[in-house]
Amino acid sequence: MENKISLFDTNMPPLAERMRPKSLKEFIGQSHILGENKILNSLIESMKLFSIILWGPPGSGKTTLARLLTLNSNYELYQISAVSSGVKDLREIIDKSTLNRSMGKETVLFIDEIHRFNKSQQDALLHAVENGTIILIGATTENPSFEVISPLLSRAKVLTLNPLSFEDLNKILSNAFKEDIILSKNNYTLTSNVKDKLIMNSGGDARKMLNTIDIAINIIGKNGAITSDVLDESFQNKSILYDKSGDYHYDTVSALIKSMRGSDPDAAIYWLSVMIEGGEKPEFIARRMVIFASEDIGNADPRALSIAVAGFNAVSIIGYPEASIILAQITTYLSSSPKSNASYMALNNAIEIIKEQRNPSVPLHLRNAPTDLMKTMEYGKDYKYPHSYENSFVNENYFPNDQSYIFYKPTENGYEKYIKDRLKNLWGDKYE
Repeated sequence: MENKISLFDTNMPPLAERMRPKSLKEFIGQSHILGENKILNSLIESMKLFSIILWGPPGSGKTTLARLLTLNSNYELYQISAVSSGVKDLREIIDKSTLNRSMGKETVLFIDEIHRFNKSQQDALLHAVENGTIILIGATTENPSFEVISPLLSRAKVLTLNPLSFEDLNKILSNAFKEDIILSKNNYTLTSNVKDKLIMNSGGDARKMLNTIDIAINIIGKNGAITSDVLDESFQNKSILYDKSGDYHYDTVSALIKSMRGSDPDAAIYWLSVMIEGGEKPEFIARRMVIFASEDIGNADPRALSIAVAGFNAVSIIGYPEASIILAQITTYLSSSPKSNASYMALNNAIEIIKEQRNPSVPLHLRNAPTDLMKTMEYGKDYKYPHSYENSFVNENYFPNDQSYIFYKPTENGYEKYIKDRLKNLWGDKYE
């Protein structure tokens, strides 16, 4: 009697593990580093490795690539996770690597989530990597520029992996239904709409997609349709991928700010929604908007800062879920406002001059003279009080040492055009 494969066999590895590529030909995605004449393809073919850091989101293939790099080679591979390993484990591996080297065998150490290692743990690796005792392959979801110490980073090539595309995930899913020992031997159906939903909700993460299928077939049993409702039940994490301390956090904030700067309220609302759904604190979002109101709108719409500050105060009092409405109002207002960074640029330009001049002396006529002694020292002498003149203006030099600069250059946008015209009227050629 033929032995049937049980869906509920506890010894059966998860679908994501069963579908892990066993050769470079089976690997799908990351063509920018794996295509013909690309760096990883060349390394695998030459079987000559150097230390690398694989930086990419979950499920993009970092662990698989690390394994493929050492496949069919003379390298001794050690694999650890930075979450559960420490300096003691590293020293043991370094000792083994030293012995391997004495016997003419090179060692590769794959460290998953290397960003979880602290400085002292990374320092423990440095000498072994430096002298070639260990070839390091590190995998990280966080920017290695911030999470890996500079000496170690300088001795490794950073390769960036991208989230898998819709097409990549579609291929992986199709292959799973064709080739997997369970999926291929049972009558499971997946409509194109449900498949598209699965891929879109996987966020470029192949492991998440395959794990979701794993759960779905356990829900429905040996045969049947994986419906939209089954899929909803199967998603391990129905919230979006959003680590409030990770790269995606900062990338999303950047996308929000740049959408507002580009005067696109719809794109700004999109990224705002990502942050809200990800559980971002409303105060953090509102604080960024206060900064934006001055940096990117400025005097083109002086009301923007007041509105942003009012919004910050409001969300601090209200909290979620209603704070979302307030944030949406501020986002659309700021996005739709005329833009000017003239004040921001004026400040930066002035600071550059101050850095060169160091402690500029305040001219006597601009100094206050509250005492008789100061008056005898000519503090405030010849100061022209603007309100004593027509239109409360007098042509005076307020810079030290008869210098003159133009830092603030009003634009033609919004209220700033009025400011520009007024300054031209007052100062004449200075603002031409």
